[in-house]
Amino acid sequence: MSRGSTLSSLLLAAALASSLAGIACAEHHPYRVYDPYYTDYHVWNDDEVVYYNRWAAETHRDPHRDFRKLNKDEQK
Repeated sequence: MSRGSTLSSLLLAAALASSLAGIACAEHHPYRVYDPYYTDYHVWNDDEVVYYNRWAAETHRDPHRDFRKLNKDEQK
């Protein structure tokens, strides 16, 4: 194996590894949230994120703060 092909193989492996690391970091694991208004649980998903960001903007709160870190009154 020539030096050029070895270098190319290493660069390709590094590119694939970095892309896989980016995918793993971007993935958000869903979790269940209790909704006291409807007295049930539902999965926190992208739709919930949209509503949460709208609420955060309307109430002048930090949209980057994790919903689970809010106190119970703010979660309502």
